[in-house]
Amino acid sequence: MHRRAPEPPAPARGRQTPAATQRAPADAGGQPAERPTAERPRRLRIALGGYRLALAGLELLALFGNFNYVLGFSSFATNNFFSYFTIQSAMIAVVVLITGGITALLRPRDPHWLSIMRTVTMCYLLVSGIVFAVIVAQASSHAYRIEVPWSDTLLHFVVPVLALLGWFVDAVISPRSDPMPWSTLGWVLPFPTLWLVFTLVRGADVGWYPYFFLDPAQVGGPLGIAFYCLLVLGIFLGVSALLVAVSRKVTARATSLRERLLRENTAQEKPAPWQ
Repeated sequence: MHRRAPEPPAPARGRQTPAATQRAPADAGGQPAERPTAERPRRLRIALGGYRLALAGLELLALFGNFNYVLGFSSFATNNFFSYFTIQSAMIAVVVLITGGITALLRPRDPHWLSIMRTVTMCYLLVSGIVFAVIVAQASSHAYRIEVPWSDTLLHFVVPVLALLGWFVDAVISPRSDPMPWSTLGWVLPFPTLWLVFTLVRGADVGWYPYFFLDPAQVGGPLGIAFYCLLVLGIFLGVSALLVAVSRKVTARATSLRERLLRENTAQEKPAPWQ
């Protein structure tokens, strides 16, 4: 009489295969397929770092080009050139872009202070473009033609638009979950305020103002100056508030999307209870 060989015990329900023995599905070549890792965010950060550095180079090209352009005017003065808010904000942008580019190449995320500085600088670039566009439009309405060289086009329009694009993309792909604080608005005003005071004091001394709305002779005296100064500071506050609001909205949506995708991936990778 033959004895029946004992059957191997059935695996207990709910028992999971140890993580060390789990394998990823094989690809067409028979090799285990790699699961999604942090490689894709890393590539995005490297691309973003290169974009920031390239934009810094473009801003430097615009600055040198504009300086070379104004050298051709007999009334040119180096001190006057560096007194324009556009020039000063562009130099700040170069420093921030280079810092941000190197940071993106070396670190997975920007430190909080750099995110704030990038938003503040973005505000300066946008306001420079807005004010320049208003000046050109006003001159055209009075049949006065203002020549806009390629360097001014880069400084006031091209670079701000490209910087805004990079700023927006970073808000989408950044792993940071904490929103841009509203206190960022407080960091926007100190530099423009100091610049206005410096420009008014220097203008009264040398008899030259970089913009017509800061010249008492063209705006009706101190009251006109006060009105335009408040208007300019209000524009800075408005633009910065809009940037912070957009950043907070985009960050919230991007964070929600990343969390949802993470939950879905976790659910798909969870072993069945009978494994």
